[in-house]
Amino acid sequence: MSHTTTLPTVPNLTIGLDLGDRMSRTYAVDAAGVAVHESSIATTIAGITHYFGERGRCRVVLEVGTHSPWVSRLLAALGHEVIVANPSAMFAGAPRRRRNDRLDARFLARQGRVDVELLYPITHRTAEAQQHLEYLRARDQLVGVRTKLINHVRDVVKSNGARLPRCSTEVFPKRAAGELPSALAPALTPLLEVIADLTSRIGRAETQLATLTREHYPVAERLQQPAGVGPLTALAFVLLIEDAKRFRKSRDVGAYFGLVPRLDDSGDSTPQLRISKAGDEFGRRLLVSAAHYILGPFGPECDLRRHGLAIAERGGRNAKKRAVIAVARKLAVLLHHLWVSEASYDPDHLQKRRAA
Repeated sequence: MSHTTTLPTVPNLTIGLDLGDRMSRTYAVDAAGVAVHESSIATTIAGITHYFGERGRCRVVLEVGTHSPWVSRLLAALGHEVIVANPSAMFAGAPRRRRNDRLDARFLARQGRVDVELLYPITHRTAEAQQHLEYLRARDQLVGVRTKLINHVRDVVKSNGARLPRCSTEVFPKRAAGELPSALAPALTPLLEVIADLTSRIGRAETQLATLTREHYPVAERLQQPAGVGPLTALAFVLLIEDAKRFRKSRDVGAYFGLVPRLDDSGDSTPQLRISKAGDEFGRRLLVSAAHYILGPFGPECDLRRHGLAIAERGGRNAKKRAVIAVARKLAVLLHHLWVSEASYDPDHLQKRRAA
């Protein structure tokens, strides 16, 4: 087999593409399963285009990863059928005993030739949606850094025998500056200045997100009807799903965000397992945060709250955690239903239906 980038013209060709950060490995098989070519190519736009640009239409199989979004879009634009495999679903978290770049490319090619369903293929969102989602992720990073700095300042002051007053995050730098022990002021004042700057940047980021929602994703404004669902959660939900029609039933959305229990049903054994945590962690975290608000002291009476409290009242180990996850799952289903049906939200819909 050749190790050059010259690929023979073979009908019904399937190419496994193992993406590396700098170099990627290819392995091509024909319709009969005969290996016809393998190569190493640069993981760049030029490298991918040079190798695949002048080839006839073929099936290219790659694993989901850092480079798979742009590579899959580029390959599709070049006219190829692209299959993006989900290794976490394929192997259920189990480590592969033997693997290297060549073996991975070989596995993808041969599996893609036989049955792509066994690769649990996923569909990447569009470039625009991915770019817009980064506005949300960037704000989330700013908030995370600010939280760490605030906690650090509080812990340092506390470890020196003093304590900073409770206050909102927005006014923390100003309030803390007047309460710092004099011995710590030189060390902590620069951190307070950074916290103030981060707060300003977070405010500007939220203004950008409001504009983005208004101009590109007006449906996200309608999804803010349920309590606990703010502008960020609604916009993230829309961007992460992108196409509401991709789900045949709204109930499937819970699994998409990894909010359903893992399945290990064999014979008479049906153990209660934790949620799968599949899909996007950021979106799942926002839904869980909304569920905490719904079940918290300020959450209004509604079907979602009643459902969660009923689960929590059953008691048992981790009852409250199960209640939060159950509410987050139902909330995801509800948001999708509101999206596709364009209906108005009735917080007591189920209660009214039972009473009828």
